[in-house]
Amino acid sequence: HMKLKVMDAEREGRDTTAAFKAEISSYSDILAKGYLSDKPLIDRLTREAYERMKEEIRVAHILVATAEDAAPHNTAAAYASVAKLREQLTAGADFGETAARASDDPVSRNQQGDLGYISALQMIYPFETAAYSTPVGQVSRPVRTPAGYHLIKVLDRRPSRGMIRVAHCLVSVPKNAGPETVATAGKKAEEAYAQLQKGESWEKVLARYSDDIQGRQSGGVLAPFTTGKMAPAFEEAAFSLAAPGSYTRPVLTDMGWHIIRLIDKKSLDTFENMAPSLRQKVVTDSRGKYIQQQHAALLREKYTVTENAALLQTIVSGADSSLLAGKWRAPAALTGEVKDKTLFSVNGEATAAGNFLDYVTLRQAPRKTGAAPDVIIRHLYADFLNRALVSHEKRHLEETNPEFQLLMSEIREGVLLSQMMEKNVWERSLADSSGQKRLHEANAQKYRYPERAWLKVVSAQDTGTLHRVMAALSQSPYPLQRKAEDLVFELHSARMEAALQARLLNVVATLLRNPEYVVEVASYRAPEEADTVSAARLRTVVSYLKNNNIALTRIVEKDHGSHLLSRQPERNRRVGFQFFSTSGRDLENAFNQPENKGVSIAEGYFSKGNDFVKDIRWTVGEQTISRDGKPTWIRVDRIEPERVKTFAEARGAVINDYQKILEAQWLESLRKRFPVKVETSELEKITR
Repeated sequence: HMKLKVMDAEREGRDTTAAFKAEISSYSDILAKGYLSDKPLIDRLTREAYERMKEEIRVAHILVATAEDAAPHNTAAAYASVAKLREQLTAGADFGETAARASDDPVSRNQQGDLGYISALQMIYPFETAAYSTPVGQVSRPVRTPAGYHLIKVLDRRPSRGMIRVAHCLVSVPKNAGPETVATAGKKAEEAYAQLQKGESWEKVLARYSDDIQGRQSGGVLAPFTTGKMAPAFEEAAFSLAAPGSYTRPVLTDMGWHIIRLIDKKSLDTFENMAPSLRQKVVTDSRGKYIQQQHAALLREKYTVTENAALLQTIVSGADSSLLAGKWRAPAALTGEVKDKTLFSVNGEATAAGNFLDYVTLRQAPRKTGAAPDVIIRHLYADFLNRALVSHEKRHLEETNPEFQLLMSEIREGVLLSQMMEKNVWERSLADSSGQKRLHEANAQKYRYPERAWLKVVSAQDTGTLHRVMAALSQSPYPLQRKAEDLVFELHSARMEAALQARLLNVVATLLRNPEYVVEVASYRAPEEADTVSAARLRTVVSYLKNNNIALTRIVEKDHGSHLLSRQPERNRRVGFQFFSTSGRDLENAFNQPENKGVSIAEGYFSKGNDFVKDIRWTVGEQTISRDGKPTWIRVDRIEPERVKTFAEARGAVINDYQKILEAQWLESLRKRFPVKVETSELEKITR
């Protein structure tokens, strides 16, 4: 059947159109990537990364900086310097003192070179490999990275502490703040800690004290992290927590004071579970360049590469200091004389020097001090040649790889088949409403609803949570316990300053991302302000939301005036935001964040006999059961008997059946147009 449909497409010339060729080319670009990589090498590096992740290594280093594109004599001088330092260390010099004196890394130099604990995929690959290859207490040989030459000392090794997820309450401290400012913030953090000690809820303390506005809306929860991802003080405090729900005393980092609450800890996952994400990281981190270089080396062995060294030297001679600023333009002598000459060829396919000159113009970028123009050109040439090798491999992939050839043949036929199905079946079935209705009328008994009930089912991990969910469901819209940052106005003012508009944009963004959300806008005024001020603030905010495409039906306005006064005077001049939703799914998500409370809310029609309702009494009314150990509330609103579906209700199934009829008719016409002859003898060979 498929061959007949494809033949019909080819008869119409669909495989020769520009649109078809462009679509096939895009598929080829995507699918070829899997055939243009060194899979064994990627698999080896993936396994290596996983094995390294089982161990965390504390390292210190000394850096002798030199540009990645430094002139050979500068590279040699840097190597000589690092070799001399290693001789001193081998002779007994103290590593920390040497790092403090001689390292070009200004950050770690202040810690005597100590970088703390690292794990796999956190440092550049050559550095990581040297660290994992060096025994505790010893110093590595010089290691080259884009930053220069490193000497690495391994201070300690320990088993992986796994992945941790925490929430934090942050009392921020400005950068370069003095001791007095740090101490003042510390007192505020201690006050928050004391509130927690007295039994105040984490959410309330967070709302009152945390300066992490975005995080505050999600309970202060941070993305899961491993060793080496956070500030050392934060990390050590977080990993010291043992029981979920426990929290630390205030901890100081460059950001400010943190109270850290443990959500959960997980040991290193299995290789099978981690392999897909690890493989992606391996090909995109610093290993990626190593993989590309190794693959290019294999292609150099596979294909005949002929290079014009004299022509390359001519181009290198035309490089000047403008290349260091990323503003080089090829001299007229180069563009005029050599651009059409062959710079290299791959299996006889020539590449002109002009293509490389264009590549340099596009790929150049400002370089660090110490780079040499001639070295930059040669590095760009190496990259350009490697890309040309991969491009050659890709262009001839169908010729050299039978598996890819078969795959692209299937793609071509699939695209043609889809086009013909669209023309002869799908479009016709959707457009012919009268044909749909005739089919429904002739087969009405085929399209039936079984006996079914409309019900709502709510479950949670415990009875207390279930009762809170039920209380929220009794309100309309549903409260989400999610707020936006308050807008605090100047005294006696309803003017929307730029800073307030920026905050209000977050409210707009939240509403646009969540179409079922409703926002309650509550306005306040201080006792000394005029009665009209809070109403004016409310109008200003609502007008701003309306002008940013938020419908008035999604805004609930409340003017509290000078009621509900706060102990903090500035908060009496605020406009606050509380989010609600008309979606049970949003309420479910709200209860399950930041900790999964196992809340599930389902509503709709369910057929009698469906596994979901097998343990529910088939009667109208409310009932409570235990399902999988969870308390579950059910309300059956109505039970409807079996009946024939209306055309509107059955339309999807009718269209599906109509498509089958149209396809059968089309196939019958194709058989007449393209008679099929079966070679019986060949078929018997296959079936034997």
